[in-house]
Amino acid sequence: MNNEILDLDEYDKQIIHLLQEDATISNKALAAKINLAPSSCLMRVKALVNSGIIKKTIAIVDEKILGYQITAFLRVELKNINKASIDGFLDVVLKYEQVLQCYMITGGGQFLLKIIAKNLEDYRDFLINKLTSIENVGNVESSLVMNVEKNSDYIPV
Repeated sequence: MNNEILDLDEYDKQIIHLLQEDATISNKALAAKINLAPSSCLMRVKALVNSGIIKKTIAIVDEKILGYQITAFLRVELKNINKASIDGFLDVVLKYEQVLQCYMITGGGQFLLKIIAKNLEDYRDFLINKLTSIENVGNVESSLVMNVEKNSDYIPV
């Protein structure tokens, strides 16, 4: 993974901004919006991808329309903290499709998970039959999302 901070010019910043708004924009339309030749614009986009600045292009799906009515954040504390126990936890939990995000954190607990569930029964099943059945999982604190006030993946440039 490249952690080097790159110095971007205004064209690169505009490209990143516009692609974060709508990644389906055509290269021709993108080039026109930033007043750049389409071939130059395409080369810049490819360079942003090759440098790792643009990680991937995805479709953002509305989970509610697909029947996932519950979003929850779970703070997970492991009983023992060592490389083997952390690796063992991650080997299992990262395979669960309901886990949308997994962060190793400081403070209470070692991991913060963002999960989705179809309903309370589905959430309970995940919590009891999946998460807490993982070897070495100790305490789990959960917070159910009541309303989403902001949900953005936009990175300011």
